[in-house]
Amino acid sequence: MTITPTIRVQHEDFDLQAEVDVLCKGNPGVGAVVTFSGLCRDDGGTLAALELEHYPGMAEAEMTRIGELAITRFGLLGLTAIHRYGKIAIGENIVLVVAAAPHRQAAFDGANFVMDFLKTAAPFWKKEHGRDGTAGEWVAAKDADDAARDKWK
Repeated sequence: MTITPTIRVQHEDFDLQAEVDVLCKGNPGVGAVVTFSGLCRDDGGTLAALELEHYPGMAEAEMTRIGELAITRFGLLGLTAIHRYGKIAIGENIVLVVAAAPHRQAAFDGANFVMDFLKTAAPFWKKEHGRDGTAGEWVAAKDADDAARDKWK
């Protein structure tokens, strides 16, 4: 049986528990589910929101490619990856990864793998918006994200 990842890029928020329930329903082989929910955070007390943009069509295609790699590599029984776009306020959800597997290590590794590649390979960009009303620069990629991705090679 071929397992296809559930991939969505959307403006609206998501419900973590509802996504877990959908992924696990009717899947009796699932023994472990790992979720990662990335939130908009304020480093230093100056941020009001992040603005996230994506390359429509290409973002979904790359997320699907990453998801398929994770399913194959870690023997996942299900995978959901959701990434939001638009202006996202402090404390709101940005990204969700749900990995289901027969055993915990595969679920943990699958979720980590997907996040490490989403951060570096999927075409998303973010801009900081300050509490003072100013819009900052687009945030540059980080070497630490590349290093996290490279550990999987």
